[in-house]
Amino acid sequence: MITVSDLRKVYQQGSKDVVALDGVSLEVPTGKIHGIVGHSGAGKSTLVRCLTLLDQPTSGTVAVNGKELTNVSTDELRNARRRIGMVFQHANLFDSRTTEQNVAYPLELVGTPKAEIDAKVAELLELVGLTKFAKGYPSQLSGGQRQRVGIARALATDPDVLLCDEPTSALDPKTTDEILDLVKKLRDRLNITVLIITHEMHVVKQACDSVSMLEAGKIVEHGDIEQVITNAKGSLASTLLPLPGDAPRVDGEGPILDLLYTGDQATQPVISSISRQFNTDVNVLAGSVEQLGEQQYAHLRLQLAADADLNAIVNHLKSTGIAVTVKGAK
Repeated sequence: MITVSDLRKVYQQGSKDVVALDGVSLEVPTGKIHGIVGHSGAGKSTLVRCLTLLDQPTSGTVAVNGKELTNVSTDELRNARRRIGMVFQHANLFDSRTTEQNVAYPLELVGTPKAEIDAKVAELLELVGLTKFAKGYPSQLSGGQRQRVGIARALATDPDVLLCDEPTSALDPKTTDEILDLVKKLRDRLNITVLIITHEMHVVKQACDSVSMLEAGKIVEHGDIEQVITNAKGSLASTLLPLPGDAPRVDGEGPILDLLYTGDQATQPVISSISRQFNTDVNVLAGSVEQLGEQQYAHLRLQLAADADLNAIVNHLKSTGIAVTVKGAK
């Protein structure tokens, strides 16, 4: 489990204070994959550095599995960091070391006996599907294979937490999906907690159980995927479930409704149900349905007839668990 409480990081630039993190609090339960999204400069990289105490937070606390890291001795912090595996954007492998030597490196640093290292490296390479490439050098591997080596190396010390900083941004779409599938498989097999820093919404859709959005060093949205998808007022909902180009409004027609819904509701005949129950026409302006993880989600934009009973229709939709936003009449 990762627990961050009221984390602040302020840098000095000349006589000015630059606030990189402004009261960030979040909790990621054991065995869950959590995404941190945000534009460049939002504070994502600073958050990673503070989580590993590579940067000392100005205030606030960071804890991994109940162990508070911000007020411990140097030796205690060194030991705590071994419980946190880091996966970087470009893998950051040693070019002069083979695959197995790269994976072995963290174990060599702590004086692990060679026989134990060999057994652990063999186990990890099998886990990430690289047994055949044990003797290969980074220059002989594809981008996806190098990232698998980086993941295996991050797991060498049996960490409780895996921090992934833009792990797929340098990969093509097919390889991205393969790496994300691997991360999910490892989470399931090892029951580790995973935090993924990314600017790619596809990563959140493909792998994450929950997500936080950072803006100017603050978390402005947070929740599991279903919560943020069905929050009609949030920006994550429209970003994760974007609508294609809207069809033109029908002249003389009434208000527009945005519907966000999930699970069994995503397969229900919402439009025909409204038409039958309220004896009115419904015009579909745009819509999208996506599979996010194990769940199906839908985003639909409708335009009602001018004489439709708006309040009754909205109340009916909300009673079925559909999030509704009224966009207004023309």
